[in-house]
Amino acid sequence: MLTQNEFNDWCLRLEISNEAKLLIDKIRSSNPSRRVGGGRKNVTGRYPSQKMGFTIQFESHRNELARIYEYEFDEDVLEYYDQPPPIELDYLSKKGRRTRHQHTPDFFVIRRNSAGWEECKTQDDLFKLSEESPNRYQLEEV
Repeated sequence: MLTQNEFNDWCLRLEISNEAKLLIDKIRSSNPSRRVGGGRKNVTGRYPSQKMGFTIQFESHRNELARIYEYEFDEDVLEYYDQPPPIELDYLSKKGRRTRHQHTPDFFVIRRNSAGWEECKTQDDLFKLSEESPNRYQLEEV
């Protein structure tokens, strides 16, 4: 985890706006915004992160837990937070209607040269979701 001075230096180096810095600082100092819950197919749990110094929740041992392992051992990942505060999504539905709602992403990740929210979905789920809601879920070639 970054110290506050290291975080401030990171923000300066990347020319992070004051507004974005305050938002990221809020995420860094907040507890997860919700407890994860298991569905019929999900195995939930907590991972004792050495990188973060506290436990990280996951809702899927095959998907989110695998991603946690990647974050934990990726030297480019400086910090990662599960269930960050909700963000507002604003997009057009498949029928062209404006849709706005609060959404809790799976993770917020701070990397050496970037930061952002990340959602963990299987490829099959992404194909299905992108067909149902193409302005919310978009597939990109990797």
